[in-house]
Amino acid sequence: MRVIGYQRRRGAERSWNKRQRRHCSSQMSESRPFVRLLVGLVLTATGVHASCPIELSPPSVVVRYGDPVSVNCSTSEIQHGGMGWEATQGGRSLEYNVQHLTWTVENLTDWPISPSCFLNMPNEQCSRKPKVVLYTFPENISIGSSSGPDGVMREGHEYNITCLVHNVAPVQHLTVTWYKGDSPISRDTFDNGSKKPTDQPSVYSLTPTRRDNGATFRCEAQMDLGPEGPRLNVSSAEHSVTVHYGPELSCPSWYMALENTPNNLTCTVEGFPKPETTWYKDGEEVDLPKNPDRGDAGQYVVTASNNVSSVNVTVEFDVLYAPSPIVELEDSEVEVGSSVLLKCSSGGKPRPTYFWEYYQTANVAEENEDGVTRLLIHNATADNMGSYRCHASNHVGGVHKTARVTVKGAKRECPIEITPDRMVLRYRGPSQNAACRLTSAAAAGNVKEKTHGWDVRGFVTFNESWSADTREDWDARPVCTATFWGMGECNKSLDFTLYKTPDNILIRPVHDAVSQLVEGSVLQLRCDIISVAPAQNLVVRWYQGNDTLEHLIGGPLRVTGCLPENGTNCDIGEIRSPLNVSSTISIPLNRTHSGAEFSCVAQMDLGAEGPQPPPNVMSGPFNVTVHYKPAINSKKLPKRIPVFRGYPEELTCEADGQPPPKIQWLYSPDKLPRVSEDTLTVSEAGIYNCTATNEVDSVFYVVEVILKEDYLPLIAGFVAVTVVAISIVFLFIYSIYYKNTRMRRYSLKNPKPNNHTGNVAHNGWDMQFPMTKLS
Repeated sequence: MRVIGYQRRRGAERSWNKRQRRHCSSQMSESRPFVRLLVGLVLTATGVHASCPIELSPPSVVVRYGDPVSVNCSTSEIQHGGMGWEATQGGRSLEYNVQHLTWTVENLTDWPISPSCFLNMPNEQCSRKPKVVLYTFPENISIGSSSGPDGVMREGHEYNITCLVHNVAPVQHLTVTWYKGDSPISRDTFDNGSKKPTDQPSVYSLTPTRRDNGATFRCEAQMDLGPEGPRLNVSSAEHSVTVHYGPELSCPSWYMALENTPNNLTCTVEGFPKPETTWYKDGEEVDLPKNPDRGDAGQYVVTASNNVSSVNVTVEFDVLYAPSPIVELEDSEVEVGSSVLLKCSSGGKPRPTYFWEYYQTANVAEENEDGVTRLLIHNATADNMGSYRCHASNHVGGVHKTARVTVKGAKRECPIEITPDRMVLRYRGPSQNAACRLTSAAAAGNVKEKTHGWDVRGFVTFNESWSADTREDWDARPVCTATFWGMGECNKSLDFTLYKTPDNILIRPVHDAVSQLVEGSVLQLRCDIISVAPAQNLVVRWYQGNDTLEHLIGGPLRVTGCLPENGTNCDIGEIRSPLNVSSTISIPLNRTHSGAEFSCVAQMDLGAEGPQPPPNVMSGPFNVTVHYKPAINSKKLPKRIPVFRGYPEELTCEADGQPPPKIQWLYSPDKLPRVSEDTLTVSEAGIYNCTATNEVDSVFYVVEVILKEDYLPLIAGFVAVTVVAISIVFLFIYSIYYKNTRMRRYSLKNPKPNNHTGNVAHNGWDMQFPMTKLS
């Protein structure tokens, strides 16, 4: 917005300057500029100044950013060379013969605007500028502190509370007053001479004490624009201050208690936030015992702390103690092959004796010395992972503590195995035994008594083998389990499946009304599989004839008649007993499906351990008749057919449809064709309409018959006459040719003997006949 305003202002300045140059050029060409310039210099040099006869109304204005503004410039001078307004926004060019000229802006947005009304006098140019104050004031202001949005401060620290007045101008008219509660505590003014809007902060520095806790601070921004403008003010939200200060703790340095006697030790503490009191003994957090026993004796450290500071006091707590809780035994995490040292000690009187519970291996050694027991693990392996429990006891009582050892990079396996690990049995078929054995002699030495056996649906037997009942063990889920010292209970599950092939498989439509299946509709078929288990291993495939319908996506298997709203379990993945399930498929029908046979196949996919090939059951066929509208065979019936006069033509209309369509020919009443079922014999020109109709729809096909004359006999006669004429001409020409080339004419008049020449004819008896060649 500022860039645009600046560009407009510069454009207005250039525009005004251009107008002034043109005006000055005109004036110079029409007057005597040199004389006026000389007179002005003389008046200036002599100090003679005439008053500027310009009056501004109003002389000063206060305008909100974007509002309209108007200032009238008038003069009492009649003889003048024109007056105008010079301004970056709303400037007006020089005008003559006027006594007043108004500067008007509909939307004042130029912050540094300083309009000037100028008047060209005979000897000089004078001008006056109205005072224009363009202001903007926010509707709300924000307040915040360097302590954060929650207003939490620490006693004795210095903080800045900042009041931010957004987008305000001119700042020199702004005053910010600070209040604590309802009392003013500070006032802030600004000497920024910029006329443009800015985000003006006001900062109040505060070093809080605990007496300031809960106090509220706010700031109020005021703008005094003088008598011409409004008095504007806006107040921030209240900023609450919470002062945190450190705790003060008072406790006795020594206290003695009797065994099983109520503890009356008390400490006083003050601070904000309320300090949290924590008791420590031997570096560990504890609760101060209400009825201490001999194990509670020792040095206690009580700590009072909040988020400001923490103080502590040491209290010697003396008591006659019995065996104390075990110390120095901690969890350990080591690398494979490294060594681990577990230490267990107790401060009981008399000195306690120790023993350990853990998974015993050859690389673990125990030693006891000076009231402390140690357990050393050499070359740690996965077998050393687990819990190590140390027991300390004397004739008064006993305690124990457990630590865990973790060997990084090693995975602890449950030392039991099941043979076979997967079992697939047929319903009412032969059974099979599964054996649950320990993997090693070390495992057998660490198993707890009467913990090794089978857990079948919560019924535990301490036998090594388990045999399935193929008549009812649908959901046996057998688990081989054992409990070991230091390891606890571990188990492995037998992957057991008791399966049953379907008793029957039926295919039927989802909706009963399938007698009127129309092309374009969708047929939904449902395949009901009766009494199959487990249903999660069932795969249903759909066929059209011998072709699979893999391109069509069937719906998921559903338990038949299952009502989840009645609390029935409908999850096929969880139910392993025989179920009646169904699968549906949606088939978009077309005319090729008419007469098709659909079927479904239920196959049990039981994996490699199951029967091979996988057992499957196929439903009977479901025949479908699809009704579709007729389609006329246009290959046998062209759109236009020529008919020669006297030679009738047969038009055969064939149409395919289901039900078979009825053929009807439609033509003009003045035509007399012969109709025989779907064949029309025509001998006249015209339009003939073949209409095929069945109960689905009706279609028609229009044939145009064109009548033509048969000129073939005339053409044949003409050709025959032409051939005869050509033959006669040919014979005539040939005869002439023959006479001239093959035959001669001779005259026997006045024969004369002569020598043998070409003109002598001979007979067979050597007689010569003189002849004269005629031609």
